[in-house]
Amino acid sequence: MENIKIRKVNLNDIEQLQTLSKQTFFETFSAANTADNMEKYLDEGFGTEKLIAELNDPATEFYFAELGENIIGYLKLNTNQAQTELRHENALEIERIYVLKEFYGKKVGQVLLKKAIDVAREKKVGFVWLGVWDQNHRAIAFYKKNGFVAFDQHLFRLGNEEQTDLMMKLEDLA
Repeated sequence: MENIKIRKVNLNDIEQLQTLSKQTFFETFSAANTADNMEKYLDEGFGTEKLIAELNDPATEFYFAELGENIIGYLKLNTNQAQTELRHENALEIERIYVLKEFYGKKVGQVLLKKAIDVAREKKVGFVWLGVWDQNHRAIAFYKKNGFVAFDQHLFRLGNEEQTDLMMKLEDLA
């Protein structure tokens, strides 16, 4: 998909960001989680006020992947205090890479990952890290294929359930 364009998200995009965030998260995880836990997470994790605060945070950046007039995926990056776990001054966190299910396998995730690494290089950080659910084998394989290695784990709360995320990092940003 060589026609994918990446653009930075701003406050004017809040409705599209919220809709896409909820849809992609639901598509990715609803089959493996209860309806109640999904509903609770979607409401809390992608609420309007929360997204506005994140968009206004200079240490957080969102990017849309667009194909023609359609937004087909997005990326969320954090640095400094916005990082969810490490808060390492020399790191960039990929908090989210999500793609609409109909575009799985079409290199959209690869384009978004490339953007994340480009941003990391621009910011001159030493490494990129992320957390990925230990049951999301497709995503783990994607990150491993791209040079990420597991280095730790942490708990992720989805509704009323605690799940284990692998923490993975990429140190070779060349």
